[in-house]
Amino acid sequence: MSTFLQAKSLSKLFPDGLGVKSTDLTIQPGQVTAIIGASGSGKSTLLRLMYGLLSPDAGEVRFKGEKVWGPEVKLIPGHDSMKMVTQDNDDLNLFAKVWDNVASLMPNTNVREKEDRSEKVLKQLNMLHLANHRITDLSGGERQRVAIARALITHPEVLLLDEPFNQVDTSFRDGLQEDIRQIVKDTGLTVIMVSHDPAEVLSMADMLLVLKEGEIIESGHPKKVYNDPKHLYTAQLLTNCNVFNREQAELCGIHAHKQYVMLYPEWAETTSSWSRKIWTVKKVLFKGFYEELLLENNGVLLRVLNGQAEKYIEGDKVNVKIGRYLEY
Repeated sequence: MSTFLQAKSLSKLFPDGLGVKSTDLTIQPGQVTAIIGASGSGKSTLLRLMYGLLSPDAGEVRFKGEKVWGPEVKLIPGHDSMKMVTQDNDDLNLFAKVWDNVASLMPNTNVREKEDRSEKVLKQLNMLHLANHRITDLSGGERQRVAIARALITHPEVLLLDEPFNQVDTSFRDGLQEDIRQIVKDTGLTVIMVSHDPAEVLSMADMLLVLKEGEIIESGHPKKVYNDPKHLYTAQLLTNCNVFNREQAELCGIHAHKQYVMLYPEWAETTSSWSRKIWTVKKVLFKGFYEELLLENNGVLLRVLNGQAEKYIEGDKVNVKIGRYLEY
């Protein structure tokens, strides 16, 4: 039995040295796979290679055992069983209605099927109430929903999303993420997405791939990758973590054996006990239902989460208890 979607020894390097280097990758069907990495790490290049928009320098992509051909072979680039949505929405007809933008992707051979399918997709993405609105009158988030509806109406087996929520408001983004997750659950759609936002990948993805300088350096379920990152690079991608050298770690009561110590803000907690009040509250950052405290001790800054609002003010002296840390 052939693998669903697979890359073997895939390479594509550009004159500036950026791109993808000898990558092996297997995508599981019916899941959301997220690719993260620093700017220039090759995320979008990898996505375009998987879709067939780019031709590799070496290696190949196979979908259900058959080779995915690039633009040097295929007149209209992109695999027929896949669809890609970017943050640009360039293919939307701005002065046409939402319904027409979506329905136009279906042939007129069966008008009833065309109408039923258009209505179903717009319902799935909570867009039916906007069917008669022009694209030019929609918000960025609504336009992105239309772009995804256009991609889904032709029943692709794989949906590729390149920074799909980049220009979408936070409140709108959460709803769109939930809708995509539900579509995956209901239909078995396979989604591969590129993102720079940790909140997106941690809440949406079944599988996380971490890309650094064109190579996949680790992969796994988001919860596992977050709680036990193999590389400091990964931890720094996923959150604003604390990173110390061995000397700085000593001020936190950590006797490190390796070069660096990393701890997430939630792995440390403040205590008002009388002993060792050596940390000074430099800033109190309001985050809604919690606060982020920026503490200082001999020039070393430590970020700590505080669930008790207004417990501390700037200038307070506190003790810190470290629950967990990782060394690199």
